[in-house]
Amino acid sequence: MILLSRLGFAVALLAAWLSPLAAMIAAVSVVSLVVLTLLGGVAAKAGGAGIVVGATRVLVWGAFALLVTAGIGKLFGAVV
Repeated sequence: MILLSRLGFAVALLAAWLSPLAAMIAAVSVVSLVVLTLLGGVAAKAGGAGIVVGATRVLVWGAFALLVTAGIGKLFGAVV
């Protein structure tokens, strides 16, 4: 599982590196959510739970966390 999470980190980093500056936030966000969804499915399978339910749960809460983080950054005037 640790190898998979490091792979997810590498994919998100690659998306940041390859995307144009204007689209970097969107690209990294989308790639991160896709990788989180895949890892949620793998974790659900490993735990004996439903893959779709586990993947969806991780996708929804991951998207929520991204939105909250972006909102707090905007609230405090963080420059990205």
